[in-house]
Amino acid sequence: MKIGVLALQGAFIEHISILQQLGVEALPIRLPDELNSLDGLIIPGGESTSILNLMQSFNLIQPLREFAQAGSPILGTCAGMICLAKKVSNSINSNIETLALMDMEVRRNAFGRQVDSFETELLVPALGDEPFPAIFIRAPFIERAGLQVEILTRLSNGTAVAAKQGKLVATASHPELSHDLRFYRYFLEIVASH
Repeated sequence: MKIGVLALQGAFIEHISILQQLGVEALPIRLPDELNSLDGLIIPGGESTSILNLMQSFNLIQPLREFAQAGSPILGTCAGMICLAKKVSNSINSNIETLALMDMEVRRNAFGRQVDSFETELLVPALGDEPFPAIFIRAPFIERAGLQVEILTRLSNGTAVAAKQGKLVATASHPELSHDLRFYRYFLEIVASH
């Protein structure tokens, strides 16, 4: 199994390290032709506007869409969730084009600034019965989701913070900062079933 991690900006090194711990071949991805040999892809957290601008600069938008449309699984974490969403409700630049692969509208920096970052335990039935330790840093949340989108978990106030649509998974949290690897195992099971 070969998983790419989009390595334009953000926490790509941490994702690669965890995948390697799990015995998976993990590659940094920066160019369209590097997608060809992959079984799946992770779009990491970071600064969503920078990542999307760099996707444009490296001509990755359409190849990434085609990668997903061919049935290849993608996991987007934090900024990666924003990149996967069809719409961003409070984008600072209305000309920024997302991948528009998941039928959902997300809000950037929905919980506030860096100082408003927090950790909480979430029940994520897809990961089992044990609560998942979720870490949110300038995170988005899902404001609206289409009928094809399955909400994987919500905060105690009902706010949706993780979702799945087909072979696409998005979480507002940073699983690469947690000691709990279940989100990766969940994604790798989706990849293996592909």
